[in-house]
Amino acid sequence: MPKIDLRCGDAVDLLKEIESSSIDVVIADPPYNLGKNYGNNHDLKGFDEYLDFTKSWLSEAKRVLKPEGTIYVFMGVRFISYLYDIMDRDLGLFFNSWIVWHYTQGLGKTKGFSPRHDDILMFTKSNKFTFNLDNVRVPQKYYRSRNNMRGANPGDVWKFSHVHYCNPNRQNHPTQKPEGIIERMVMASSNENGIVLDPFSGSGTTMRVCQQLNRNAVGFELNPDYIEMTNIRLREPFSGFDSVDPRMERVPNDLRKAEIRDEYLENHINWFLKNHENALEIFKKAVNEKYGVSLSSNSKEIEQEELF
Repeated sequence: MPKIDLRCGDAVDLLKEIESSSIDVVIADPPYNLGKNYGNNHDLKGFDEYLDFTKSWLSEAKRVLKPEGTIYVFMGVRFISYLYDIMDRDLGLFFNSWIVWHYTQGLGKTKGFSPRHDDILMFTKSNKFTFNLDNVRVPQKYYRSRNNMRGANPGDVWKFSHVHYCNPNRQNHPTQKPEGIIERMVMASSNENGIVLDPFSGSGTTMRVCQQLNRNAVGFELNPDYIEMTNIRLREPFSGFDSVDPRMERVPNDLRKAEIRDEYLENHINWFLKNHENALEIFKKAVNEKYGVSLSSNSKEIEQEELF
């Protein structure tokens, strides 16, 4: 079983306790400095104070990363450009990707355009870093023999729904992130038994994802109530992550040749939906509608489903 190490306290102080060059991935969702209420603290600092805080924890995060390590940081629009500047110019990290998380619902505005995305910066500690592309591919829209049947690079625009209040996995936390987003980061930038650090653990999403993906995880959280919330969450039975990239459920076109289609369908669930039992019925329906094939009648597919 992976080791989940949750610690209560200030992120900067707790980061100083971590051994240098010991962490494979840092996944950070720091407060955006928008005045949100996090129970025992409010996310509201002066402008320069917030930037100083950001530099402090990022400097420690860089120190604890392994040479081939990666850091992902969520950030709102007000400070995203400053965050990029700190990581790029001040700390000398290696820029890799500016990821856009596109969600379908958000705040409404009557003047101006309503926000429908958050930004995620991906930097690495060096120009040699872990990236497991095969672990995070998405199904092709059209099958072509010259394409990789295993799927395509997911790109830097990620579409995941918010964890809505009607979702059974919704926690009492104002900024809970979808498990599917964290799953992609963990699988892309670490290997099994690696160590993932989340310095702002919040509702415990990173801890939960690492628990299911056989990664060790270290989480810091200022609010002891959120620590207890996470511990309860970690004890709950697992039936699939609470969100999925909708492309994972699609079936490629042009799979008319039975031998090619059978080979592909035999692998699709294991490749793309292994941690998403809740998306299986949508995928099965899509296969039946497109090709008239019932996966339930395929013994090999039944064996795949028994993985769950």
